[in-house]
Amino acid sequence: PQDSEKAKTFVHAFLKRSMPQMKDEAIQDMLTRKAVVLEHYHKKQTKQKRKKTKGFTAKQRRELRLFEIEPEQQRYAIFLPLHELWKQYIRDLCHGLRPDAQPHMIQSKLLKADLHGAIVTVTKSKCPSYVGITGIILQEFKHIFKIITKEDKLKVVPKLNNVFSLELDGFISYIYGSKFLLRASERSAKKFKLKGTIDL
Repeated sequence: PQDSEKAKTFVHAFLKRSMPQMKDEAIQDMLTRKAVVLEHYHKKQTKQKRKKTKGFTAKQRRELRLFEIEPEQQRYAIFLPLHELWKQYIRDLCHGLRPDAQPHMIQSKLLKADLHGAIVTVTKSKCPSYVGITGIILQEFKHIFKIITKEDKLKVVPKLNNVFSLELDGFISYIYGSKFLLRASERSAKKFKLKGTIDL
C-alpha cells in the first residue's frame, strides 16, 4: 500500500538523519527486523529516605528540665480539674462504676489505666514517713510517683516497698508499687498475672 511505502521512506530518512555514521546497508538491516529500538533509558528515580527525627536523650531531657514543675505551679488547686477529668476517664473506661460491677474486672482495667490526675494515698510502706501521704499524681515514672498534696507540697514517692490506695465512687483499689515498676506507656501493653499473696 502507498501509506506503508511512505512510512518506510520516512523511517529510512529519519534513521539516516539521526545516525549519519551508519551505512545504508546497516539501516536496511535494522528495518528488516521490523522493530527499531531507540537508545533511550528512563532514569530510575531514587526514593529519598526519610530521616527519622531523633528525640532528646535522657541526659538532654534532664538538662532542659522538661519534666520539672515550676515552684509557682506546685499548687493543689491548679490540678483539681485534672482530677475531675481523670474520674470521668475512669468511669468511661469501666463503663460506669456500678455496685454490681465485678471488682476484678475494674481492677484489671485500672492496672492499665493512666493514673495522671488520680488521688492516691500511701497506706503501707517500709518507710513510715511515707504512710499517709495523699495527693494528686502529677507524673508517673518507672520507679516513682510525683504527688502534689493539699498543702501544696510536691512529694516524690518511690513505688518500691509502698502500697497505694485510690478511691472512686465508693470503689477502693490498692496498687502494690513493687509490682508496678513500669512506665505508664508500658503498663497499657503488659499482661498482669493474678497472684495469691503479694508482699511489700
